Amino acid sequence: MRFTLLIACAGVAFAQDTLRLTLAEAEKLAIQNNPQFGAAKLNAAASYQIPVELRANALPSMFGSITGVGADSGSRLAAGGLNNPVVYSRLGSGLSISQLITDFGRNGNLVESAKLRAQAQDQVTETTRAQILLATDRAYFAVLQAQSVLKVAEQTLDARKLVVDQVTALAQSNLKSQLDVSFASVNLSDAKLLLAGARNDIQAAQAQLVTAMGIPGQKSIALAEEPMPDFLPDQVAPLIQSALQNRPELANIHLEQSAAERFAQAERALQYPTIGLFGTAGFVPAGQDVIPGKYGAVGVNINVPVFNGGLFKARRTEADLRAKAVAQNGNDLANRIARDVKVAYLNASTAYERLGLTAQLLEQARLALDLSQSRYDLGLSSIIELSQAQLNLTSAQIVSASAKYDYQAQRSVLAFETGDLR
Repeated sequence: MRFTLLIACAGVAFAQDTLRLTLAEAEKLAIQNNPQFGAAKLNAAASYQIPVELRANALPSMFGSITGVGADSGSRLAAGGLNNPVVYSRLGSGLSISQLITDFGRNGNLVESAKLRAQAQDQVTETTRAQILLATDRAYFAVLQAQSVLKVAEQTLDARKLVVDQVTALAQSNLKSQLDVSFASVNLSDAKLLLAGARNDIQAAQAQLVTAMGIPGQKSIALAEEPMPDFLPDQVAPLIQSALQNRPELANIHLEQSAAERFAQAERALQYPTIGLFGTAGFVPAGQDVIPGKYGAVGVNINVPVFNGGLFKARRTEADLRAKAVAQNGNDLANRIARDVKVAYLNASTAYERLGLTAQLLEQARLALDLSQSRYDLGLSSIIELSQAQLNLTSAQIVSASAKYDYQAQRSVLAFETGDLR
């Protein structure tokens, strides 16, 4: 009684450790836990601080100063720069303020360019999300496929064990030869290899899935079957149009192009003057008699670019060329997306056709095995014919078991390529 209770408790603990999931739940876990998505969101949030940093250049800035100077009586600056040549001993404090009046739109264009790049980073986050969902879907169906192949391997092993037992018994009665026993044993060993490979494939597929979901420590999972997707559309053109409208990568590169164009406008403004207002005021609590106890001044500064060795012209040209390059990259991306949608559509169509073809193949393989088994039992054929029929049936069972999940995985790939996997 105690032993039975321990077994029951162990079974309950195992069931509690097993994570049971549908595809939607697996996708939700992946978005919640996958560190790639978390990093993408943080990078997007960080990019929105850049416009704030640039906008600060056009806002007033103020800083305080405390200065103490000890100087020899009658000191004069002899070298080092153009400045007030008289240096007095003093202790002073004050505030200084500066305000950019205009730079003829340069800073404004820089801010808008940064905003567009931040919005582009949001599209990078959406791309990362779609990639994580695709990886999760493919791993999910890979686990289901590996489980179906494992069932085939187990059934194959049982069937070939039975054949070995039957042939061995017949050989012991001198009704079959040892050659037949050897062929049957080889087929049994092949079934054992198939089973070992299937078990390995399940472990590998589960490792891919738990990593995609961001829970690599999870040891056991149980997955629910997913319903078959809707029928494919008759034409691929609507899917391509959907991809060109929905793919976040295209939205990203369009925003990058707009940002590059605004940056080029900012670089063109380098040729114009900048006008700024400056002011300072404060107190001198200690100092020589010639220094007043209070001070203050306001000034306007105009910087006019005259000559810098062609630097500004080169920067304008570089920005214009880079903006044009981004536009060309956008055209290339659109072409590649259209190609990828066509390939994904063809792969999904072929996978759908394989559903019917593999069903027919499986039916024919079973019929061929039944006939071969009957002929072998009647002594009308050799063990070679029976072995070949067994191999054909196993191959047909594996292909048939894999066809369903391959189609579902291909539909996930097509949804990703059209921008619908979000």
